[in-house]
Amino acid sequence: MNQFVHKKKRQVRYAFRSFTEYWLTDASFAVLLLILLFTVFALPILIEYGHVHAFFVNAVFLFLFFTGIWSSRHKPLIVVTSILFITQFGLRILRFSNYDFEFYLAERIVGILNMMVFIFLNIKLLFRNHEVNIYRVIGAINVYLLVAIFGAFLFEIIYLTTGSGIGGAQQLEGLDKDFALYIYFSLVSLTTVGFGDLYPIQVMSKMLSVFLSTIGILYPAVVIARLVSTSKS
Repeated sequence: MNQFVHKKKRQVRYAFRSFTEYWLTDASFAVLLLILLFTVFALPILIEYGHVHAFFVNAVFLFLFFTGIWSSRHKPLIVVTSILFITQFGLRILRFSNYDFEFYLAERIVGILNMMVFIFLNIKLLFRNHEVNIYRVIGAINVYLLVAIFGAFLFEIIYLTTGSGIGGAQQLEGLDKDFALYIYFSLVSLTTVGFGDLYPIQVMSKMLSVFLSTIGILYPAVVIARLVSTSKS
């Protein structure tokens, strides 16, 4: 019986170690890309047509932030990402509980902090060891998509704190389902497409739109130049 228990413990430890080590490898960029493609392009469609519950939407973001804990070997960063994840998880549980206090805004603020740290960690992983391969190119795409999600979170916080942000044909509800509109407008701003069906109506959202457009123009040029210079050195 003891041998069986010890064997199971070793298997669990091995599986956990393999999981944590995987997120420090270049191959993890490919898995993260699949998750981000689903989050940015598929999830909004599912939200819009009511095919997913708010629990599922929140679970997707929690999983992203959970992987961030294992994206660094530095203990201070591990501590910070762990605290942010636990705080985010706790706030989401409280929001779906019967407490009267509204935790939505606090949860979104912590989500912004989580996303900032997650982007920082992925940039560090992207340019570590001065290597260039297909996974690093995928990693560069990941950072671009993460910035789009970051912009969507910021647009939402602007709306929650000021009561306005973006306008157009569709009305915001101040709920999880608004993510479909926020990520769409964030991507439109980031790619400088500007269809005009949604537009910023408040000074902070206007400045954020311009900021995202600037990032959308400069980021590809800077990253491509960095990757090319790294490959030549």
